[in-house]
Amino acid sequence: MLHTEYIPAAEKSSRRLLVMLHGLGDSMEGWRWLPDALNLPWLNILLVNAPDRYYDGFSWFDYPGDIVPGVHRSRRLLDELLDDLRTKNFPPDQITLGGFSQGCLMALETGLRYPHRLAGVVGISGWVFEIDNLLRDLSPLAKTQRILATHGAFDPILPFAEVRDQVHRLQAAGVNITWREFPKEHTIHGEEEIAAIREFIREGYNA
Repeated sequence: MLHTEYIPAAEKSSRRLLVMLHGLGDSMEGWRWLPDALNLPWLNILLVNAPDRYYDGFSWFDYPGDIVPGVHRSRRLLDELLDDLRTKNFPPDQITLGGFSQGCLMALETGLRYPHRLAGVVGISGWVFEIDNLLRDLSPLAKTQRILATHGAFDPILPFAEVRDQVHRLQAAGVNITWREFPKEHTIHGEEEIAAIREFIREGYNA
């Protein structure tokens, strides 16, 4: 089981939920600012710690090295988390799955394979794992799944051109993915990027 923390929406009856996955070496602590920044009073937020210790934080898989076992294990854990949320009256179509860097990879990997359509998937400054296998194993609903991918033109960790080419391959395969690029490094580009994420989440709920 993954360690999580639930931050309830100001609107207590809302079942709309953002599940947020951090990057390498970070934790849920690094994303406590997000509810205030998004300023969506009807949005519950679930912060999630990755399963492996990494210095003072956590990781979703070994990096560098053989990342395959960790990605597969973490995807199973996220599938279980989404299934558990269904039992707690958070329907998949009310859940947005988001992630940064490693968390972005896991959000895309999970969202495009999960057998239920989510409200949306947000991938920030990440990349696509084994894209040929992913395209082969897309869920029957994957091409109707709304996805937002953002990346920095000056990212020194995950090269911009390579990630953009991966997104273009997904688009060419019919995946409904919107690409947004920002003049940033491996980070969040302030309110401009937050506004794009906010609007994407809002449109997923027609709010």
